[in-house]
Amino acid sequence: MTNQASDILILSNGPGEVTTWVRPVVKALRQKLGDDRSFVRISVVLSPCPNASGKEAAIALSYPEVDRVQGAEYFWLFLLWGKTFENWDWRSRGVVVFLGGDQIFPVAIGKKLGYKTVVYAEWEARWHNLIDRFAVMKPEVAARVQQKYAHKLTVVGDLMLETQAGRDGEGEIGRGGELLTSNSSLTAQDGLNAPLPLTELSTDLIGILPGSKAAKLAQGVPLTFAIAEYIYAKRPQTKFAIAVAPTLDLPTLASFADPQENPFVSIFGSSPAVLMELEDTILKTSTGLCLELWQETPAHNLLSRCSICLTTVGANTAELGSLGVPMIVLLPTQQLDAMRSWDGLPGLLANLPGVGSTFAKLINWFFLKRKGLLAWPNIWAQEEIVPELVGKLQPQEIGEMVLDFLAHPEKLDDMRAKLRSIRGESGAASKIAQIVCEELEK
Repeated sequence: MTNQASDILILSNGPGEVTTWVRPVVKALRQKLGDDRSFVRISVVLSPCPNASGKEAAIALSYPEVDRVQGAEYFWLFLLWGKTFENWDWRSRGVVVFLGGDQIFPVAIGKKLGYKTVVYAEWEARWHNLIDRFAVMKPEVAARVQQKYAHKLTVVGDLMLETQAGRDGEGEIGRGGELLTSNSSLTAQDGLNAPLPLTELSTDLIGILPGSKAAKLAQGVPLTFAIAEYIYAKRPQTKFAIAVAPTLDLPTLASFADPQENPFVSIFGSSPAVLMELEDTILKTSTGLCLELWQETPAHNLLSRCSICLTTVGANTAELGSLGVPMIVLLPTQQLDAMRSWDGLPGLLANLPGVGSTFAKLINWFFLKRKGLLAWPNIWAQEEIVPELVGKLQPQEIGEMVLDFLAHPEKLDDMRAKLRSIRGESGAASKIAQIVCEELEK
């Protein structure tokens, strides 16, 4: 490869893209191109996203492979005029890599900077005559493109599956999904919900992934806590841990378990929970249930030890599916206008001041009438491998479902086997990095 200094500009947007797409790609780029920043510099520019938490820039900047990051609030200035807020300099040679947002963005920015363009196309490849290369998730995406542009498309696989590649070598998975060689452990808190050692196979660990945005947390936190309390009352040896989203701080998470701040706590009948700093950080309910808060990112060590997880829709389901962890996917609709975290135009309409609630109710009503498969593993398999529960969910009914799974581990083994059979090959990030290298050569 030429020794001429180059820039790689990654365009991305929401929390899922930054954590599940950007992270593996920048790692792969550094592995192929080296760590000499005078030779290759990696920049990340974020565009606005209705699901953004505002912490995406900080997360991207925390990746050691990344040199500089610009937040979404400055994106339009950059798109229109090619100027960043901090007036970054740009080398004469480079590649724009699209990892989230609108596919027209790399067209405009690549033209302004005079850079080659590479687009990761998950479901659809657009602007075929204006983009230099496409890294597509599946052959079906390439099949829909005119033959004269076929040379631009390379099937790389699903970036979501890089979750599994990142876990390789971290330990051996034992019965019940337990990571037998992990040094991590969940400890007793004031004698409440006191755990048996995790090496004892009679102990089940249930993971809770309630999401990162208020629209999901408002219902997801009290619902999953009520389910956990129901299970704990009938099976007190069960342990619970929450995989905290990297964009979510602990006081904010705790506020969704406070009936004074979240009316859904009373609606779902969960007990109030308070944040406590003991040997570990926990949320403890008035019934004595302790839920450990796990902030390690990615939380593969924790998730791999879970017998089953309770999760909402989104990138969580891809991560769990890639790890082969059984799950139940929950989408409560106790209040139709509460769910406003849609992408694109629906998300913008649902969040409009004053009229957003009305739009949210209409959009969610239409969605419930027309919904297909929601969880990523089910989308990959085109069948319901993991249960998807949508509607006015009742904690007791879901609790009984979880208890049945725990009482019949062969059902969990079957779900685990199906998840492993459909997760496909990893390596998408490395293939994308190779495409970028090829474009830099040009």
